[in-house]
Amino acid sequence: MSPIPQVELNNGKFPVRAGGAPNPFTAEGCDAAKKWISTAIQAHRYRPGTEKVVGEAIRESGIPREEFFITTKLPFNCQDRVAESFDLSLKNLGLDYVDLANTWMDFPLGPDGSEITVDSPTFNESYAEIEKIYASGRAKAIGVSNFSIKTDTRSLEELLQTATVVPAVNQIERHPYLAQNDLIAYHKKKGIATEAYSPGGNKNAIREDPVINAISAKRGVSPTQIILAWHLAGGIIIVPKSENEQRQKENITLPALDEEDLKRIDQLDRGERICNKLDKNGKIWGWTKERMGW
Repeated sequence: MSPIPQVELNNGKFPVRAGGAPNPFTAEGCDAAKKWISTAIQAHRYRPGTEKVVGEAIRESGIPREEFFITTKLPFNCQDRVAESFDLSLKNLGLDYVDLANTWMDFPLGPDGSEITVDSPTFNESYAEIEKIYASGRAKAIGVSNFSIKTDTRSLEELLQTATVVPAVNQIERHPYLAQNDLIAYHKKKGIATEAYSPGGNKNAIREDPVINAISAKRGVSPTQIILAWHLAGGIIIVPKSENEQRQKENITLPALDEEDLKRIDQLDRGERICNKLDKNGKIWGWTKERMGW
């Protein structure tokens, strides 16, 4: 197998094919997590319960820590306790540092799902706390998630006015139905890498799209492999997730697409969000679409 290619971050490198941590709450998921890491598929994706399994698997693998690129993602409700939440992640992992510490945006929702007013801390203030973690060396890079270019809720432009460390990564929803080309162009201008969560679209409709299937048949690979290869052609970091060992292998064995293939997939963009749909009140996580910058 050829080495996993890497994307240059503004302060290091990131493997462009990362792997989402399998569900650790099943025997199959636990075994898959350990086998998955022991074969050097990069550990990624915050999910309750995965950190302890990931840390255990790293130690049992016998592979040097520096061979892994480990990311943790701070919970959405930790804006007022960033350091405490990060320390808990390191404790669960059993590690001295992570390669990337990512953060959610703030949510105006209480534990019961009711809307609350979030005045403090602002995301600029929370990010300043993450910068302190970066300065301590316990996170080799820091990033954000679901930030738009210009909005009053989670604006990259507003964040960069106070940030002393430019986010290395912005993790966003991206797939053939939601290419986000303007945001990606902005990322490149500012030296921010783009990371796609649910890169396959988390929806069978995309994998069953006639264009995707035609290219899949031509290349002799699965529709998911075609979609992931499309991301890589654009220099996008991808975070596929699977408990199935065969699909894990497929996720890091991708075809090279030609210009015609890429153009056909590019034309599927329709600005359709799949992971983050508006609720019955026209909001997502308590915010309106306009405040999200979407």
